[in-house]
Amino acid sequence: MKNLVFLMMVIFAFTINVSARQTKKKPLIQLAILLDTSNSMDGLINQTKSELWKIVNELASSKRNGVTPDLEVALYEYGNDNLSKESGYIKKVTAFTNDLDAVSEALFSLKTRGGDEYCGEVIGAAVDNLKWHKSNKTLKLIFIAGNEAFTQGRVNYKNSCKRAIKNGISVNTIFCGNYNQGVNTKWQDGALLADGHYINIDQNIKVVHIDAPQDKKIAELGVKLNKTYIAYGRSGKKAMARQRVQDSNAEKLSSNSMAQRAMFKSKAQYRNDSWDLVDASKNSKKSVASMSKEELPDEMKDMSKKERVEYVEKKAKERKRIQKEIARLSKERAEYINKERKKKAVNGKDTLDTAIIKAIHLLGKKKGFSF
Repeated sequence: MKNLVFLMMVIFAFTINVSARQTKKKPLIQLAILLDTSNSMDGLINQTKSELWKIVNELASSKRNGVTPDLEVALYEYGNDNLSKESGYIKKVTAFTNDLDAVSEALFSLKTRGGDEYCGEVIGAAVDNLKWHKSNKTLKLIFIAGNEAFTQGRVNYKNSCKRAIKNGISVNTIFCGNYNQGVNTKWQDGALLADGHYINIDQNIKVVHIDAPQDKKIAELGVKLNKTYIAYGRSGKKAMARQRVQDSNAEKLSSNSMAQRAMFKSKAQYRNDSWDLVDASKNSKKSVASMSKEELPDEMKDMSKKERVEYVEKKAKERKRIQKEIARLSKERAEYINKERKKKAVNGKDTLDTAIIKAIHLLGKKKGFSF
């Protein structure tokens, strides 16, 4: 009888554990950004470069049922004469990826040139050609920004927007210009058809940042984080160089951008399993002990298997310590900025980041996300 009771207790505990794991399954957010890169859109691209890290930090800080989500971002450009007419002047710059350094690199490579802006066609391309998750619990978002009529091109925007929402993808439209002009040229209609939000912005407005006393220290810690990465394999050195270039790009934009980037680098969503041994050892089945010498960085080639493991563990502990310090300073920073915002008359006009974040909050809550 005692053995039967014990067995039943084990089965019950196992069932509860499985149920908890199922409940805690990682949620997913997929964000596709569609940017008009015609002649007049330099300001829009600059805003996107400047505010990318703020936007992804907002997404990365969300939770559903107490669990932080995985994050994938894709990027399209459209309306540029450098792109082929046959493609509809459209280019998928990056497919969905959790490598935000690659997205940042792609953003900094964009160049503007006059062209025809086919909104219906680029939305349709994003819906059909990106690998959207099938679950209706996934938060699936398209943000399209531009300043010409939404009705241009050979593909009817209504069909593309209806196809998007049929697949659980909301289309959010950002018109770069006067609110009523955007309404009259059907930008609002596109959003309404796909359960999204219509917002207008001034793409040329200078984004107003509140500098925080924590920014410098957070940025410094972000640079120190780089020293905890161990590049391996063929792509390792190239990926590590890209990481540093994107640090430099953010630093050139503003202290705010650099701080925001460092904050994102301290989050779980900043994963580099494909080239960093610390992330690979933690998140995948990659075993540093069983790797060939050719895969290892120069400083590890002559290490014993035990020394390799200890070296990776040391870097992991150092990273965790730095990330914890960034998280503490980030909290202080947020409190400082909230107080300053209440005291100062900050320009109330929407810029790209505020437009996207407003929509994300509204749509995310519908899917059970909290921010």
